[in-house]
Amino acid sequence: MTVPAKHARGAKKHYKCAILTISTSKYWKREEGEDDIGDLSGERAKELVRKNGHDVVYYEVLPDDEAKIYEGIVKALSTDADFVITSGGTGLTKNDVTIEVISKLLKKEMPGFGELFRLKSYEEIGTATVLSRAIAGVINQKVIFCLPGSPEAVRLALKEIILPEIAHILKHVRE
Repeated sequence: MTVPAKHARGAKKHYKCAILTISTSKYWKREEGEDDIGDLSGERAKELVRKNGHDVVYYEVLPDDEAKIYEGIVKALSTDADFVITSGGTGLTKNDVTIEVISKLLKKEMPGFGELFRLKSYEEIGTATVLSRAIAGVINQKVIFCLPGSPEAVRLALKEIILPEIAHILKHVRE
């Protein structure tokens, strides 16, 4: 039995996920009624979550605005989602405020997630990984993962960290 399988023993295998893309340009495209807003990261997240047997119960695109991000997180947490994935707003520009908003909401932080994500990112993109402030934590017995907006970052985080450990993480969050 693999270590992740051993950790998840007795845990539920099927979960519900909320996905939030934080991007002002994509938000305005959606607001203007465009069908294809080019949300490659959100699409990648939905694809990987579903491919691993979980449901996407909520999806939204938000602008880089503290109040809108807060409202979006509260709305996502009010669904029956077990975990939340955000992509975008984790960098260092003045518009990157996702971490500031979500950090205030966390009841418990999971620093190991950010550390492991940056280690794995370093293996793929080198020292540019220092620009990422990816975090994860717990809010109201739900887990939230804040990822960079790159589709490759979303793939890496979901395939290499989140999906293999989600059952184990949620088992502990709910104890």
